[in-house]
Amino acid sequence: MNMQVTQGVQPPPPPVGLDDMRLPIVMMRDILLKTMYRKNVDMVSEVSEAICLPRAVTQELVDLAREQKLLEATGTLHAGSGGEMGYQLTDAGKSRALDALSQSEYFGAMPVPLAVYREQIKRQSIRNIQITRDELTGAMGHLVLPDDLLDHLGPAVSAGRSILMYGPPGNGKSSISNGIRDAMGDKIYVPRAIEYAGQVITVYDPIVHSKAEVEVDDPNSLRRKRTFDTRYVRCERPTVITGGELSLDMLDLVYNPTARTYQAPLQLKSTGGIFIVDDLGRQAEPPQSLVNRWIVPLEEAKDILALQSGEKFEVPFDTLVIFSTNFHPNEIFDQAALRRIFFKIKIDGPNQQDFLKIFAMVAKKRKMPLDEETLLHLLKVKYPTINNVYANYQPIFLIDQMIAICEFEGIPYQMRPDLLDRAWANMFVKDEKIVK
Repeated sequence: MNMQVTQGVQPPPPPVGLDDMRLPIVMMRDILLKTMYRKNVDMVSEVSEAICLPRAVTQELVDLAREQKLLEATGTLHAGSGGEMGYQLTDAGKSRALDALSQSEYFGAMPVPLAVYREQIKRQSIRNIQITRDELTGAMGHLVLPDDLLDHLGPAVSAGRSILMYGPPGNGKSSISNGIRDAMGDKIYVPRAIEYAGQVITVYDPIVHSKAEVEVDDPNSLRRKRTFDTRYVRCERPTVITGGELSLDMLDLVYNPTARTYQAPLQLKSTGGIFIVDDLGRQAEPPQSLVNRWIVPLEEAKDILALQSGEKFEVPFDTLVIFSTNFHPNEIFDQAALRRIFFKIKIDGPNQQDFLKIFAMVAKKRKMPLDEETLLHLLKVKYPTINNVYANYQPIFLIDQMIAICEFEGIPYQMRPDLLDRAWANMFVKDEKIVK
């Protein structure tokens, strides 16, 4: 019998011994001592969980610290835990732990060397994803989009290259960005922390990363679930969304002078996923400066970060960057910058037919009955006053306004031309001079 096995992202293999770790021995030993000191754990099984290493590797580390007289066996076997031996820090071990903490407060999960993380990034690269038209349509199902838009979006997403979406405000650029994210259904592995030149950089961030449900190991299944290196967290592909608050320093390593550790910048946290720069042109930094910062990463698939010492180093850049703006690209970029953004897609407002589809969908969702007289009033009287320019946000705005009016007046939800006139008045502000 032939079984079809769906291959997901290849997980990072767990290390089999200390030699397999590719980290400085002293660093590993110190993280062990700091973790035992801070977390007050004394059994290898507990320590193994705290530092996210297999038990055999943790035991090797414990044995090394014992040889150096930094740990000692307590001589007591813990009942109820398989007769495990307990360990405690010697006076020399406590002294070493405190000394190590004064140099770096980091303890817990053993970091993954940057070179090892690079290998995992290749296994789960955003450029490995091939999204079909059906998958993209499914993820955008709640949006009414012109057919030719998916013709442009599909190749852009599958290429894993930068995308610039531009067009008038309120036409769903942000919703389309989120739909792209939803179309990427697979899971990736995010390191809790990485190591470069003896420095620890924390990467996993519960605010950015959505932890995937743990697969249950079913002993009756034909294929047991594969184990993976628990220094990583299995997550949905990450999405980082920034808007007007984005500044250039948010793309640098964040150094914590108290803990003497680093936190990964936003684009490193978004590795294997999407980085959305919404409302480009609304930031304090000029758009050209922001895009200039991305030029090397976008072209060479690598970013350059700097430590406190000034030392610069390369990290992989494996992120689908989506720029979204209400400005015409020629207003905010020079041609050299535009050339480096791989796909440029205009997101226009809907035509009258699509506008009515959206209006009907929103009304049904909000339990607002449609009224032909009101719709004719909207199309024949109201829209000609703004040159029949439709936008995706308008149906939601107008229907929610009418709902609010009905609730205030104490009447059932209904559409009437007079209620629509009141709703319309709130959608635009009359151009007038305010006398101060």
